[in-house]
Amino acid sequence: MTLMDFDLSPWHNLMYIIGEATVLFILGALLVSFVLVVISLYSIKRGRLYFPRFIKAGMVFLEGLMKAFFRLLGLEDREMLTFIIKIHNTMNASAFSRVPLSERAVFVPQCLRSAKCPAHLTPEGLKCVNCGQCTIGEARILLEKLGYRIFIIPGSSFIKRMVKKYHPKAIIGVGCLTEVKEGIDMADKIGLIAMGVVTLKEGCVETLVNWQDIYEVAVLGLDPASVPEDFHILAG
Repeated sequence: MTLMDFDLSPWHNLMYIIGEATVLFILGALLVSFVLVVISLYSIKRGRLYFPRFIKAGMVFLEGLMKAFFRLLGLEDREMLTFIIKIHNTMNASAFSRVPLSERAVFVPQCLRSAKCPAHLTPEGLKCVNCGQCTIGEARILLEKLGYRIFIIPGSSFIKRMVKKYHPKAIIGVGCLTEVKEGIDMADKIGLIAMGVVTLKEGCVETLVNWQDIYEVAVLGLDPASVPEDFHILAG
């Protein structure tokens, strides 16, 4: 029996169907990505999130295509990352609010400290001595009084280490755009609820953050009556 004796038509039909399905899948992915980008751009323009769950799901499966469309339409990477973080925070706000304070933590980058900071690096990050040369000391006291565990860290490896040691269920991550995006992705992979706050100034030394943005996230889900009065005074 030779190869010519076999009926290959079923295989030809199968390959044709697979080819058609592949083309349809690619076209569908392109169409969905374009729709997601249009909704995203409209949300950015209006300053309000439309269909956040749909956008978040699309970001998970079609992020590469969406980035390509964003660039094609002239949207800068910074704007795109800012929007992605905003979507993520919006989607996570409810779940974050339900986590008790005892199971929350705040991670801030060491670049927020003064260049003259006398704090020493420990296995759990920098140990602030509240020298008054930067804003971290006052913020740390405020957040710890509220019930948070706060870490001043030099890199993402410390986040993994402290999460493994203390097992928080929700965190507030502070950093530059790329650091916050990477932290969010890492948190998603390990099932951690994360809220990102982006610094106002990027760099390696004496960067800036709006602590009010952090405080607003920190009190999510809390009974206003349970928040210390001096927290409102200092946070305001």
